[in-house]
Amino acid sequence: MDNSKSSNLERNTGYADLSRWEQEGGPEPSTSGSSTLQVRSRAGSTDFEDSHHPDGPIPVWLRESSKSFHWKWVPYPIRQSARAIARWTKGPDPPQKQKITPFFPTVQEAPVKLIARYFPRPIHKAGLLAFFLFSWLLTFSLVLRHSASAGDIKGYGKPQSIWCGASYWSGGNSCGLNGNRCRPFDNTNLAFRCPANCKAVHVLTPHAVGTQEINYKPFVIGGPAEDDRSQDISSYIYRGDSFLCQAAVHAGVVSNQRGGCGVVKLAGTHNNFASTIRNGIQSIPFDASFPKSFSFVYGLSSDCIKDLRWPLLAVTVVFTTILSLCTASTAIFFPTVFTLLFFHVGLVSDPPTTDSDYASLSSLIIGRFLPSAFVAAVFYRYTVKPQQRDLQAYFERTILWLGGAWVGSLNNYTFDFIPIQRLTPSDLAAQPGARLALVIIIVLLLSIAIGQIYYLRLEGRLPKYLSIYAVFATFLIICVIVPSLNLRIHHYFLALLLLPGTRLQTRPSLLYQGVLVGLFINGTARWGFDSILQTTAALRGEGPLNSLLPNITAVAVTASNITFTWALPPMKKGFDGISVLVNDVERHRWYHGEGEPEKTFYRDHKREKEYFRFAYMSGSSTADFTKAGVWESTGEWRGMEKGPSR
Repeated sequence: MDNSKSSNLERNTGYADLSRWEQEGGPEPSTSGSSTLQVRSRAGSTDFEDSHHPDGPIPVWLRESSKSFHWKWVPYPIRQSARAIARWTKGPDPPQKQKITPFFPTVQEAPVKLIARYFPRPIHKAGLLAFFLFSWLLTFSLVLRHSASAGDIKGYGKPQSIWCGASYWSGGNSCGLNGNRCRPFDNTNLAFRCPANCKAVHVLTPHAVGTQEINYKPFVIGGPAEDDRSQDISSYIYRGDSFLCQAAVHAGVVSNQRGGCGVVKLAGTHNNFASTIRNGIQSIPFDASFPKSFSFVYGLSSDCIKDLRWPLLAVTVVFTTILSLCTASTAIFFPTVFTLLFFHVGLVSDPPTTDSDYASLSSLIIGRFLPSAFVAAVFYRYTVKPQQRDLQAYFERTILWLGGAWVGSLNNYTFDFIPIQRLTPSDLAAQPGARLALVIIIVLLLSIAIGQIYYLRLEGRLPKYLSIYAVFATFLIICVIVPSLNLRIHHYFLALLLLPGTRLQTRPSLLYQGVLVGLFINGTARWGFDSILQTTAALRGEGPLNSLLPNITAVAVTASNITFTWALPPMKKGFDGISVLVNDVERHRWYHGEGEPEKTFYRDHKREKEYFRFAYMSGSSTADFTKAGVWESTGEWRGMEKGPSR
């Protein structure tokens, strides 16, 4: 057979294709214009896979029989399921782009058209925007300046601004031996001013009060007895380490909603502090003595300015609402709303500090605003702008997006009911209801994610976003396994993780994106860009160190005295002494070389109950204290339970 006949035979029978298949280790499909056999897939068949090969589709069974196919080790049913999932994630063809069709479009577009009618030129709109922002700044500044005025209390002068957790006493042995660092104990007055919402402040690490451990609660010890109907607040006695503003709310001196002013008077040693529920705060009982206590002066005359955060909230809400209804430009809407909300949170609704002047506070907030604005510009470019492109549902944007942003920004109020302070294992285990709340939140987030996945698939974006979140998941896994550091999910970081999934122009996405932007604003304005990787010591704060506890080897007790003997501190561990707290006040320190490792305590004829706790010392610093042992008023000794206290 000559060469021409051979070529014709190869062209007519497909032998050339077969030869190339054998040489390359795999099949090569025939062209659609040749007379060779064409194998086509049936619609919906799972045995064939589309190919971008220019000659047409390749049968899956034929392609996977190639020597170059590297996935033969995967069972065929799994490969088949993976192909089906991959096809499903690509979504419909063509993609169905989501776009909000406004309800009552004439009504929703009316404010924007009105602005366009009376301010047709860009320079006119720019002037109107400048006047609008100046009006907000002037109104906001005047109300804020008035709110910052401390006023005057007749006979006591200008009150001092303090924060909600301010106290006369520090825990452990911080006040020194016999509390000398926290003197004076009595005959001293202080005119003070408290901000609003102090009831929401809780201790976040265990605080020992006698044998009790107080955590995730207000810290107020004492107050009037349950059956005390007296209106004379000067008779309400509180222990010296109580949070002053919370005690003032408990006594009715200031309002939790608006804050207020008062005068506190130190009252020296007091015993038997009662437990009562007043004004939404339950105080803590303590049935022993404490060297420092206080009460409030009754019948004051003052022109104290209340906390004006609610009038200021009304001002900013009104201005942001007008802006949202009257502007069609996302480039104007988002930066303006972001700026107004950021400064409102940082200066008014949830400031980083309330015991400094507004000049210092403004400086701090401006320093946090600049990096926050840079990050906001990034997620505006990739999430906010695509979502609101050509959006004409301005009323719906105001209700869903702007309303959600306010909910997220005010999360110290809106989410205060959720019993989760920090997403750490120790906090979740210690706080009542935290685990159930976490489960509910996870289920809610999963349901939201399913809805977003559905719409992303319709737009044909699901594969891309699955890749993005796979990168996020990998990053989080790396953070978790970093040695000596702990992953902590902050408000701003949670928002940054979830914002990419809200790019879609749907009503649910408007709400979700608004809430997440609000959480980002609150997190960065209140706390700054705190690290997501923190040491164990940073997470622990003032909590237990899980250190060694002293070994009290003997207790000799009578009705009038009690003697403790302890084992020598382990100097190889860095400990050189013992600190002894009596009724939560340091009453004795013992160091190596200072005689026998023992101490005798005496009491007078009153024979009041006393609580003893012991801790190793390194210099003047203490490790964990033991739990409290009790020397009863009857002379009986009740030993310490196992475990540390602070």
